[in-house]
Amino acid sequence: MDTGNNNDIPTLLKSNFPPYGRDFPDGVPTGRFSDGKVPSDIIVVSSSNDLAETYLVRSIEFDRNSYAEYLAELASKFIKELSGLGAKKIGVFSGVPVGCLPFQRTLFGGLRRECFEDLNNMALHFNSKLSSNLDALKKELPGKLIFIDVYETLLDIIKTPENYGFEVADKGCCGTGVIELAVLCNQLTPFTCSDPSTHVFFDSYHPSEKAYHILTDKAMDKYLKYLSN
Repeated sequence: MDTGNNNDIPTLLKSNFPPYGRDFPDGVPTGRFSDGKVPSDIIVVSSSNDLAETYLVRSIEFDRNSYAEYLAELASKFIKELSGLGAKKIGVFSGVPVGCLPFQRTLFGGLRRECFEDLNNMALHFNSKLSSNLDALKKELPGKLIFIDVYETLLDIIKTPENYGFEVADKGCCGTGVIELAVLCNQLTPFTCSDPSTHVFFDSYHPSEKAYHILTDKAMDKYLKYLSN
């Protein structure tokens, strides 16, 4: 998922204002789409724009599967560029079950706000194509290249939140949790929860710091050995 860090980019989708960053020291928002740290922060500490979001803009040009394949090709091209710049150990995160994000459930999940399986299937198709592309690149590029699959981990957190210490998985902490995102999630937004760690998602699109920690810890436990050997 898009983690933000776009303060210097002209876009309306920013998060450099409260309540984003509320769990950083002094509660200072830094532009990350979460209440605190995101995977890039946690991975450093531990030694694709969103599929659905961008597809809505490009849906006239692509059907879901062809767009997933297009994004996988773009990712492969970027990995080649990283390798060309000298990167020797590259971990590539999978797509996530975007149809289960609170925002997508509100738009496409009906009155019961169920997960929208069409978008989840699109993410799975992207993952399959990307994994296949990476297998081919491993034979072509020097160094180590690892596909880090977090799809099933996040889906399990969403489906069984109580197993991970969460109380709410179908709504974000910010506001009502069903639609608030970016400028709609701000310090004046009513109904924001008092403790983001009870929620899998902080806003209607992005996980909370606690959820990011769980995802990152599980990914590092499973995949770090393949990059460090």
